[in-house]
Amino acid sequence: MERATPTNQFIPNYAIPPGAVLAEHLDVHELSHTEFARRCGRSQKLISDIIAGKAPLEPETALQFEKVLGVDASIWLAIEGEYKLHRAREAEAHSASELSAWVGRFPLRHLVARGLIQQPKTEAEAVSRLLAFFRVGSVDAWHQQYRKATVAYRHSSRVKSDDVALATWLRLGELEAEAQECSEYHEPTFRQALKDIRKLTRLEIKHALSESRRLCNQAGVALAIVESVPKTALSGAAWWLTPRKAIIELSGRHKSDDHLWFSFFHEAAHILLHSKKHVFADENTRNDSSKIEAEANAWAEAILVPRNQWAEFVASTPRNEQMVRRFAEQQGIAPGIIVGMLQHHGHLPWTHLNNLKVKLG
Repeated sequence: MERATPTNQFIPNYAIPPGAVLAEHLDVHELSHTEFARRCGRSQKLISDIIAGKAPLEPETALQFEKVLGVDASIWLAIEGEYKLHRAREAEAHSASELSAWVGRFPLRHLVARGLIQQPKTEAEAVSRLLAFFRVGSVDAWHQQYRKATVAYRHSSRVKSDDVALATWLRLGELEAEAQECSEYHEPTFRQALKDIRKLTRLEIKHALSESRRLCNQAGVALAIVESVPKTALSGAAWWLTPRKAIIELSGRHKSDDHLWFSFFHEAAHILLHSKKHVFADENTRNDSSKIEAEANAWAEAILVPRNQWAEFVASTPRNEQMVRRFAEQQGIAPGIIVGMLQHHGHLPWTHLNNLKVKLG
């Protein structure tokens, strides 16, 4: 007789646990759990656990059931085997579904297009490459290290980036930061670097960022410029990679120098003023009214333009390019930064003097 193959087998989508069958037989024979256990020579706890599905039905136990209930041991073991197989199929299907959903949440095409992950041929390969990208050994480990950690991300209440996309962007920042050789973090050196970087804002943007990265690295801070990934709306982030190395990550998503530099000094404020335990991922730095973000905003504005000088300048009702250029030159910073501050505080319409801002490539 030809053996059945997987293609012509009947595989029901249900299975009866042996405990349920046993409970029915005990009812028919009017046997209590205690009496049945005594007749089998087993503990009442074991019988109760089998009925509750907490303990498997072993061959020795099946033989005892056969003698007491008159049902062949092979039938009991077949019921147990079918139930285990059914549970295994359910677990496998659930696992495959979970993995598919997990992979589907990542901007995989984006990572492949940027050459950060090789194009996977199968879903299993996609899982493996994502785990390698995040340097974790399993999906469970990823959830523990990254997914649950999103509760520590402080980002704008106005716009919510997708948590998985956010974790991906932060991981890209980590990779860039790990490649930068930094001295051990030294706060006085970092504060001096920020003063020097303020002056660099008037230079060509590519050169200014390169020099800013060098100054930050000397102070123990990595500066990562990472393009946003889909489903994120991030301007910047700041956190500590180790107790001796901090990271400032910028996306440049607004494509203008005023937003880029303000985001940089805003994130620097997080490094100087706020907890080392949090990841500060900021979506709209200037419009977030939370206490911590307001502190970072105020600090960034004060280092860019001293408050008393800013007050005098605003009192002069600056509306033309010449006034802005002159004040920016006096302050030693890019005129686009002045324009952005005037617009943000309502002293200048958003449509005015945007020609003074430098567009990012």
